[in-house]
Amino acid sequence: MGAYIIRRVFAAILLLIVVTMITFAIFFLVPRLAGETSTQLAAQYVGRDPSPAALAAVEKNLGFDQPLYQQWWEFAHGIIAGRTFHYGPDASVCNVPCFGYSFKSHLPVWPEITARIPVTASLAAGAAVIWVISGVSIGVLSALKRGSVFDRLAMGLALAGVSLPIFFTALISLALFSYKWPIFPNLQYVPFTENPALWAKNLVLPWVTLAFLYSALYARLTRAGMLETMNEDYIRTARAKGLPERQVVVRHGLRAALTPIITVFGLDLGLLLGGAVLTETAFSLPGVGQYAVQAIADNDLPKIMAVTTLAAFFIIVANLVVDVLYVAVDPRVRYS
Repeated sequence: MGAYIIRRVFAAILLLIVVTMITFAIFFLVPRLAGETSTQLAAQYVGRDPSPAALAAVEKNLGFDQPLYQQWWEFAHGIIAGRTFHYGPDASVCNVPCFGYSFKSHLPVWPEITARIPVTASLAAGAAVIWVISGVSIGVLSALKRGSVFDRLAMGLALAGVSLPIFFTALISLALFSYKWPIFPNLQYVPFTENPALWAKNLVLPWVTLAFLYSALYARLTRAGMLETMNEDYIRTARAKGLPERQVVVRHGLRAALTPIITVFGLDLGLLLGGAVLTETAFSLPGVGQYAVQAIADNDLPKIMAVTTLAAFFIIVANLVVDVLYVAVDPRVRYS
């Protein structure tokens, strides 16, 4: 197990390097292949009618006059060792991890992101608890009561949940429960350390709205896995030994059916930790997703690079944790 984890961590580091390379190529190499010069790139970050001296200064400060590989190396080196930016006679030290300074606000990117991570983590964690418990429970009951009225209603609701986009359900939720019936009025994010009760109250509606989409998917996955698992020979053997039905269902049936669910859960949670873009935008939550939207609208490359790297990191770590959990959930899994 230790050797496997070491291999996976090494592969994760290589994958992060590849992600930064690809992102750099998209934002720096593709425009140049399209014929855009470094001076034209720098012109996007100065005012109207800039002087040639101002363009040259911006081009040098942002590193557009350097080769692409050198720009990427300075970015990667700054993440693990920090970086020093020179602005004429002045110098600015960017501490580890350094993702550079915003092209628009000229503020360091990493402190801005760390201030928003608790918002995204709160949204993702609360919604994940709701959708896992509700989705798996409904899926198990539907599989055990296959063809019943409950099964048909649950799967019909799950189909609606999977089909409806999150921005639609979010706006409907706001219109009903925040404006027409002001059960959750004036939704604003409040830090957990300031007021835990208000923190939870203002996140209930985003949690339920986001969980409705994912719980529908998990219910369908759980039902399909349980229907397949409950027909296996070892399930019939467990029943023939006289084990209680609850133990047969939970310990033998559900445990084996959880493997694909854990895989999907790791990917979903990693994606949400990297930024729940639509949910945060709909509910005006100042998280990483909303930060990414603003960065794209401003064409602020350091912010985009930081969000992309952070999202890739969360997804890779989530996949690593999922792979390790396979052994605990399903003893049939063995690593070579």
